[in-house]
Amino acid sequence: KQQTKPFFLMIVAAVSRNAVATFCRSYSIRQLSSMMTSEGWDGIVSGPLTAFSEDEQMTRDAAKQWAQDKLKPLVRKMDDECKLLPEVIEGLFQHGFMGMEIEEEYGGSGLNFTSACLVIEEISRVDPSVAILADIHNTLTNNAIRFWGSSTQKDRWLPRLAKDTVSSFALSEANSGSDAFAMKTTATPSKDGSYYLLNGSKLWISNAPEAGVFLVFANANPEKAYKGITSFLVDSNSEGITIGKPEKKLGLRASATCPVIFDNVKVDPENILGDIGEGYKYCINILNEGRIGIAAQQIGIAKGCLDIAMPYMMDRTQFGTAIADFQGMQHQYAQLATEIHAAELMTYNACRLKECGLPFIKQASMVKLYSSQVAERAASKTIEWLGGIGFTQDLLAEKFYRDCKVGSIYEGTSNIQLQTIAKLMQKEYR
Repeated sequence: KQQTKPFFLMIVAAVSRNAVATFCRSYSIRQLSSMMTSEGWDGIVSGPLTAFSEDEQMTRDAAKQWAQDKLKPLVRKMDDECKLLPEVIEGLFQHGFMGMEIEEEYGGSGLNFTSACLVIEEISRVDPSVAILADIHNTLTNNAIRFWGSSTQKDRWLPRLAKDTVSSFALSEANSGSDAFAMKTTATPSKDGSYYLLNGSKLWISNAPEAGVFLVFANANPEKAYKGITSFLVDSNSEGITIGKPEKKLGLRASATCPVIFDNVKVDPENILGDIGEGYKYCINILNEGRIGIAAQQIGIAKGCLDIAMPYMMDRTQFGTAIADFQGMQHQYAQLATEIHAAELMTYNACRLKECGLPFIKQASMVKLYSSQVAERAASKTIEWLGGIGFTQDLLAEKFYRDCKVGSIYEGTSNIQLQTIAKLMQKEYR
């Protein structure tokens, strides 16, 4: 035993060094220093998933306070009018919620992915319509430019995206939803190669009316099928762009979802994001991250439902007893709280895997799938627990009920998530 123990410890030490090395490569020295405490890695390695670094907690608290103080009084008005108020968008920028992962050198907050998801969660707890604008902007467009943009593109767009310019992610079309790469939008190069002409129609495009820039996916070489798909950064003021009327939706009404038509829109080659024909890879990679952001939104909805239901049930009495004290009710909200906690842990774990540079695709699909299911149950149960008033617009429960449904649809339907999970499981067992 005396001989085995040192050898075992040597193996553990070697494994630990490799794990730490992998972890360290994902962070700058400044980031690593801010995470390190006298007792180990703060909330990253040695701590529980629900323990956050000081920066993460401060960011979460700031989002929660802004959402409660500034956003909440405007939620019903925006839902009724089906539009976001300018002061809300300005507030997102002023508080740094639109450039969370953008590096400080470009005017961003320089925060990590977990911080961005915590902000999305807290805003969703009050209004998911506002959260989806920030989520798409941060986890999709901003990060796509950060990961694959040229130095010129970063210099041009990142400072604006952090300060005052909303972005939009233009992928879906009428006949390319889950089969995203069946898109018909084309990018035809000029004979001298000095520009491309974009032609086609995009559908279900969020943030379209507010956007200052579109990240557009178009096929620059249809003969190569999906391997011709290329990403373009297109200024919204470009001639030939038409934004259609917002869709009349069940939920997320304040968030505009519009068709966008590109009619001979001239785009310079310098506005190609990354390499020609690599757009399909960028799309897959960035949507994998985006699914974690949607999970954060769905968790925020579920928590927002409890924020409405629990005080009401503890205050309202029937048969001389608070509704919350009936055992049948206790079992129901205890079950829901357990499911929300499980979804939280799945989300934060996916965030940490992504930040550490470890595989996270399966976990992202799992948490996107599961959190959307939990949000639906939370919204439905909340209306039941509230009784008649839950079926009215006196409280925001009915809005959460309408808002949550799209969680099982956008950024990959639930069936697509199940398919992704199953494929990755098969690889593990081969």
